[in-house]
Amino acid sequence: MKRIFAVFLVCLAFTGAVHAGGEKAMEEKTAIVITSFGTTYETTLEPILALVRETQAKYPETPVRLAFTSNIIRKIWNERAADSAYRKEHPQIPEMLYGIKNVLGVMADLQNLGYRSIVVQPSLITDGEEYADMVAYVEGLAGIKTLKPKLQPFVAVGIGKPLTGAYSHAEYLETLAKVLAPDIQRAKDAKAALVYMGHGNEHMSQGAYYELELILNRMYGVPVIIGLVEGLPDFDSVMDKLVDKKVKNIILKPLMYVAGDHAENDMAGDEDDSWKVMLTKAGFNVTPVLEGLGHKPAVRQIFINHMEEAAREAGIKLK
Repeated sequence: MKRIFAVFLVCLAFTGAVHAGGEKAMEEKTAIVITSFGTTYETTLEPILALVRETQAKYPETPVRLAFTSNIIRKIWNERAADSAYRKEHPQIPEMLYGIKNVLGVMADLQNLGYRSIVVQPSLITDGEEYADMVAYVEGLAGIKTLKPKLQPFVAVGIGKPLTGAYSHAEYLETLAKVLAPDIQRAKDAKAALVYMGHGNEHMSQGAYYELELILNRMYGVPVIIGLVEGLPDFDSVMDKLVDKKVKNIILKPLMYVAGDHAENDMAGDEDDSWKVMLTKAGFNVTPVLEGLGHKPAVRQIFINHMEEAAREAGIKLK
C-alpha cells in the first residue's frame, strides 16, 4: 500500500511539473501583430504585405499576424472570401486577407492559441485619432486582470510607435526626412515643388505634419508643402503657400503608407474636387505620383525599429 501511495505522489509531482512547465511555455509564446488601416485596392497591398514578410523573415520563430482597423475594408475582404469569381481572377491574394480581422480579433485568436506576449506595430504615419483608438483597444485587452495571475490573458504587450513617433516627434522626423530624400530629388530634377497629401484628422493635433514640413524645407532647400485630407493644414493652406513660393510645377504624392482610395481619388482623381484637378485649374503643372511611403524599404525598416523598441520596453524577446 505504501508503495502504491509513493507511486501516486511521484505521478502527482510529475503532473504538477508538466502543468507548471505548460504555464511557463505559454508565458514565453510571443507573437507580432501588424495593424494597418487596410486597403481594398489589390495594387496597393504590396507595402503592407512586404512589412509582414520582412518582419517574419527577421523573426522566423515569432508568428506575425496582420490586422485591418477599417470596418468597411474588412467587410469587403470578408465578402470577397465567398466570391469565387473574384478569387479566381486574383490568385495572388493571400488567403489571410479573406478572413482579415481587427486587432482585437487577432489578439484574441493568438491568446486562444497560447500566445500571451504580443507586440503590436501599427503602420500609421502619426499619433492621431486612429493611433489613439488602436492604443485604447490594445491596452484594454492588456489590462485585463484575473484573481490568479497565471490566468491573465496576456503577460506582456508592447505597442510600437507610428512612423513619426508618438507624443514626441523630433528625433523620428529627422530620420524620416532623410528617408524622403529621393522624393525631394525628384522634385528638384523637375524644378518643381513637392506637395504631400497626408490623411490627418479633425480631432487631434497635427503637429507632426507642421514639424516635418519645416524640417524638410530646412534640410533640402526645395519647396515642400504638406496638406491634409482632414484637419489643418488643408488644401487652402497648400494653395496659399504655393502662391507665396511662386512655383509653377508640382510633384504631388501621398504622405500615407499606401496609395489607396484617398490617393487615387482625393489626390489624383478626375473629379472637380481632387487636388490634381483643382491645382491644374489654378494654373499649375501637376504630376501625381501614386506611390505610398510603404514602397520605400527604409520606411518599412523604421516600423521594424519601432517594433523592436516596443518589444524591449515590454520585456518581450523576439526570435
